[in-house]
Amino acid sequence: MTGERDLGALLRDMKPELRPGVFVFCSIPANEPAPAGLRPLLTFREQEGMTLVILREEAEAARLRYTFPSRLITLTVHSALDAVGFLAVITAGLADAGISVNAVSAFHHDHLFVPVDRADEALAVLQEMSGV
Repeated sequence: MTGERDLGALLRDMKPELRPGVFVFCSIPANEPAPAGLRPLLTFREQEGMTLVILREEAEAARLRYTFPSRLITLTVHSALDAVGFLAVITAGLADAGISVNAVSAFHHDHLFVPVDRADEALAVLQEMSGV
């Protein structure tokens, strides 16, 4: 199934969902494996190290330093990986509300990590953008 490319349809059908849990961003040296027992939601290798996005309680149990405690909002519309402008509009709308966001595109959906204390507000902004 191919994802949606039409910007109007993407915005109308994005149906944002706030996921449970508080996620944090950690970095470990690129040449080290992730500590045993972690179940990262996201990993990304950069020259400076490997980023892990994990539940805060996992980071604390593994004694990893972390930053950006955030909530995850999933835009449940199946967006095409080559859709043009969708995340630009989303992130601009959140920026207009003064809400920072770390956006991640996966195969089926786009995902937004927003500050814990702004998650409900971010959800409301997104729902307004979709016409809900």
